[in-house]
Amino acid sequence: MPNNKQKGSNAERELVKMFTEQGWRALRVAGSGVNDDSPCDLIAAKMGKKGFTIEAKSSKKTSIYITKQQIEDFVLFSNLIGLKPVIAARFNHQGWLFLSPEHLKDTGKFWALSLETAKTKGLRFSQFFEEFSHHQDSSFGNDQE
Repeated sequence: MPNNKQKGSNAERELVKMFTEQGWRALRVAGSGVNDDSPCDLIAAKMGKKGFTIEAKSSKKTSIYITKQQIEDFVLFSNLIGLKPVIAARFNHQGWLFLSPEHLKDTGKFWALSLETAKTKGLRFSQFFEEFSHHQDSSFGNDQE
């Protein structure tokens, strides 16, 4: 049975494949999943569209918890390099849903994403990346535009 690191790597590879199949270029960031020092899991871009940094999370449970420091570093890194931060979440049998870090809930020690929030606020790949890329004036994830 794969361990958590293997599961995370497999999930990231699945996302890279998904982006590639949609005509995007995507890569896993070195150090991703290794003692949480990596600023994001993936970087994805497509000619003529805004690029994205992606933090991938998957869970068999109904909530995903991410440390505040990890999200803070992720959003800061994204802003520094001029890309939009995106949370890619997959809950069992739900497929991938994509949403802004703004939709995470503050639990005190962690940022949390519930399955319910992911289903109501999250979008499928084509809805999120194709739609958002057409709306460059959105304040999504970066208030400096």
